[in-house]
Amino acid sequence: MKKNTSISNLHCKFAEKSWNHTFQLVRRYMEKSRDESKPCEPLVRSLERLQEELQAPTMNNMKCRLEMIAKQQGMGFHFTESTCYLTADFFYLEVLLLPSGEVQEVKVALQGEHPAPSRSLLHLLRSNNFSDFSMRLGELFAQYNIPGDNKTKSKMLKSLQCLWKDLQQISDMPNEPKCFEAQMGLINNGRVGFLMAEKQDYPPSLYFYSSPNDCLKNSELSFEELQEFKPAVQAARATIGVSDLTRKLQMTSLISEAPQLDTQSCPAVAAFSEVSNEMLPTCFLLRLKTPIPVLFHIVERVGQITGVTIPDCDLQWAPLPKLLMKASASAKSPSEPLDGQEIFTVVFPEGGMHTYVLPDSSWDIPTQRATLLASVPFTQPAHVSAVLELLRHQCAFNTLLRSCLTQSASPASVCDLHFEVRPEYTTSISVTFRQPHIDRLAVLLVNIPNARQITCQLFGGGLYDLSTAILDEYISIVLTRCMSIPVAVRALYIRLEKTTSCPITAVAENDRLSPVMDTDGQSPAASQSTAMPEHDGVPGSVCGAVSVSKSELHPEMSASMPDDLHPFVPVAPMANCQS
Repeated sequence: MKKNTSISNLHCKFAEKSWNHTFQLVRRYMEKSRDESKPCEPLVRSLERLQEELQAPTMNNMKCRLEMIAKQQGMGFHFTESTCYLTADFFYLEVLLLPSGEVQEVKVALQGEHPAPSRSLLHLLRSNNFSDFSMRLGELFAQYNIPGDNKTKSKMLKSLQCLWKDLQQISDMPNEPKCFEAQMGLINNGRVGFLMAEKQDYPPSLYFYSSPNDCLKNSELSFEELQEFKPAVQAARATIGVSDLTRKLQMTSLISEAPQLDTQSCPAVAAFSEVSNEMLPTCFLLRLKTPIPVLFHIVERVGQITGVTIPDCDLQWAPLPKLLMKASASAKSPSEPLDGQEIFTVVFPEGGMHTYVLPDSSWDIPTQRATLLASVPFTQPAHVSAVLELLRHQCAFNTLLRSCLTQSASPASVCDLHFEVRPEYTTSISVTFRQPHIDRLAVLLVNIPNARQITCQLFGGGLYDLSTAILDEYISIVLTRCMSIPVAVRALYIRLEKTTSCPITAVAENDRLSPVMDTDGQSPAASQSTAMPEHDGVPGSVCGAVSVSKSELHPEMSASMPDDLHPFVPVAPMANCQS
């Protein structure tokens, strides 16, 4: 009753007050926030709600909105009659307003440079997309938010600009031994990925990984499209951060105008003793736009390359699948539990369904501990190429594993196939499933030695040694192209249905040619403590073969598959074949 009475009294008190009076009241209390560095969040939300309710733009409303955004980002704000200024130490924004309150122009100026128009920021304000405008402004502020006094800040900014110049020079060098001219080719293969040069309203960005399917669908993207292509393309920004230790940083370019290549085909950099440098309480940061789940051995290797250890106190460790599920938007859909174990369902558009299980006991081990990596500290441009290659490797591993974790919104009523996915090593996983037509298990061992290479080996009783080598090559090609375990094993299963549909006598005769694997679960890849057996069968002639049909693949996969990709897979041996 008391609460209702208080609300009624407030309604009566402010019923005849103008909106401008209400805005001024909220803003006045925002300025009295207990934390002077940041406005009170409830008051900020109240002011946002008030401004959202006012659809008609006015100059005062727009000024109030811009002031609130500036304060949220920790920036300064002041205005003249028709221009608003959002200011930071090393850049500022000019927002020119018309008398009606609509935005006429947005300009961005970096320290010591003339203001330049920003079409992207202008579009966001004209469309009243204040949330994205605030996010973009926050990215700019974070890029140039350099700690320290004015003298130290100036030195840090100069060092950062020298780093950007070196990265641009590395990016402009011809890519040997292959030349990747296409945008997506540079993303996955360029020494520093695809370097988006600095603009006033965009900090310089490195785009370094995209899955093959995304490359095929988006071979060329515009500048703005690439900025918004967040889920599929991994990006990073080279910036600067505070450090407890003083480190030697460059104050000039470390790469000569005619750079020499080292043994890794990367440009050789000059020693710090040979160029101008400064001891500064900072280091460079490769700040990832989206944090990446990274295994422990990758974190260790990154520290060995850069010589800067990533503080363990900043990292929270968990099994890799758990982090991938949390990071995936599809993980919002609940998966079906089985004795505390989650089952993930994959439904194919053309029909059919798979279920995947990742046993907790297999993934909750030291070698599969992972953490969300948000930034990588380093001290010179030569570190960037090696670090990006490690991150690409991890992204490829994550892409394959994530393909099994997708939870379909409307699963089919009956499941066709069940699969179990286990780690075998830091760079390999095994997929166990039941063979068609016979009561035996098969194991597909998937090895990912680097971001651009995937090799597969199939093990199982009843499989012909004559066919496994060609099946291995076939499934390796398919998996490298589609980067999806469900799509690849579906194609493999179709081939196995043909190769195992032979007389039982033939199967019995050939059991000795393949590693024994029965439904008792004793498979070559089922346990990490068991050594992986090698093929020991004697090769023979292939008497029959059938070409791979593109219809066996996922529609999106087959659409991008070249016509000349037709690996041959042997069918059952014919009785009248001669060895």
